[in-house]
Amino acid sequence: MATAKSSQGATGVGGAKESKGRNRGRGSGRVPGPVRAVGRALHFPVTGTARGIRRATHAHGAGESGLGKLIELHGVNGAGDMMITVALASTVFFSVPTDEARGRVALYLAITMAPFTVLAPVIGPLLDRIPHGRRAAMAGAMLARALLALVLSGAVVTGSLELYPAALGVLVASKAYGVVRSAVVPRLLPPKFSLVKANSRVTLGGLLATGVAAPVGAGLQALGPRWPLYGAFALFVTGMFLSFSLPPKVDSAKGEDRALLAADEEHLHGPHRQQMKRPGLRTVGPAVTHALGANAALRCLSGFLIFFLAFLLREHPLTGQSEAVSLGMVAVAAGTGNALGTAVGAWLRSRAPEIIIVTVVAVVTGAAITASVFFGALLVAGLAAVAGFAQALAKLSLDALIQRDVPEQVRTSAFARSETLLQMSWVFGGAVGIVMPLNGELGLAVGAAIVGAGWLATVRGLISSARHSGGAARRVA
Repeated sequence: MATAKSSQGATGVGGAKESKGRNRGRGSGRVPGPVRAVGRALHFPVTGTARGIRRATHAHGAGESGLGKLIELHGVNGAGDMMITVALASTVFFSVPTDEARGRVALYLAITMAPFTVLAPVIGPLLDRIPHGRRAAMAGAMLARALLALVLSGAVVTGSLELYPAALGVLVASKAYGVVRSAVVPRLLPPKFSLVKANSRVTLGGLLATGVAAPVGAGLQALGPRWPLYGAFALFVTGMFLSFSLPPKVDSAKGEDRALLAADEEHLHGPHRQQMKRPGLRTVGPAVTHALGANAALRCLSGFLIFFLAFLLREHPLTGQSEAVSLGMVAVAAGTGNALGTAVGAWLRSRAPEIIIVTVVAVVTGAAITASVFFGALLVAGLAAVAGFAQALAKLSLDALIQRDVPEQVRTSAFARSETLLQMSWVFGGAVGIVMPLNGELGLAVGAAIVGAGWLATVRGLISSARHSGGAARRVA
């Protein structure tokens, strides 16, 4: 028996060795350990980054509510828009001398932005009529921009007039997406999330994606003028599919109605006016109106600075810097300020939004006056950073006021209409920036006058509203 067992054991050991040898000889499909390690090392940056992004966007209940998916979608949207911006800037602005570039940009604004200011007020009310198709509307806006990116890829090479209507279409589709996104956010709030905090997270996600897409777009531009637009096409197609991944509840319009401005209400007479129960933006308290005016001044300053400094720094770069470095410094400063303002907005969400708006607009006014009097590289970059910070923080504060003062059934429509006014203010500021003489001190003085006028027109009403709301809160307490 012992001899038999010993024989079987030897046979088993030998058979196992022979089997391993045969498997190695036949190539059983097992990858050697070092190869697997290299594969994991190459694969980890992609999977690790994706998991990190998913953890960040889905934190604090955002994954369960669906807000995390909206943050990711907005990041794709911001990256795609940046790709198109890089391609158009290289074609309309950087490819020709400064004088010719001013004419091209003015033509671009006239052909695209002017019709857009007419179409923009129509987009919100039009989308109000399809509240049950918000995912489809967002996907349609993505698909439209994907197709228009292909049209632009041909126009940027040939210089044909197709560039202008295609660019207009991109702006309209982008605005449509923004309006629907504003309506979707309240439907995806996680527990104990304020609308300001949710908006700040969505906006910050878009800003970070835009910051990543900018150098990528510049690299693609080096390969050829079509490549950033091909990148935009791929991103918007991805966004189209991500739109349908949002929870079905975003298509619900339960309890919502359409917000009317005072101008709309004036067209209603008699029994129609008496029966109207949909409050407009001006009928819910002065805070929203004044905050909207202050934000419009900041957005006007933003458009002015973008176009004025773009031409000024191209013709007169900052001391000791090249044209590209000067523009890059200002762009990075503005983007950093915007991102910081968005992040701070979530932290200040429980403070009086009126006081925040009054404070940041006053700071921007002072920064613009200082940069105008002591014009220099550091102060210009500082003004760009302060303006970006103030614009982000004031917009989040405006969102908080709309959330507080506008009834829930018309809140989403109010967001759409406020966005339209802010976009039109940006266009007006950009037009002023194009026609200004390329004098730094004079230009920044005009910028200071723009934002200063907005501050003076709204400061008293905002402070009064803050006192009233603070007193009401103490009485309730």
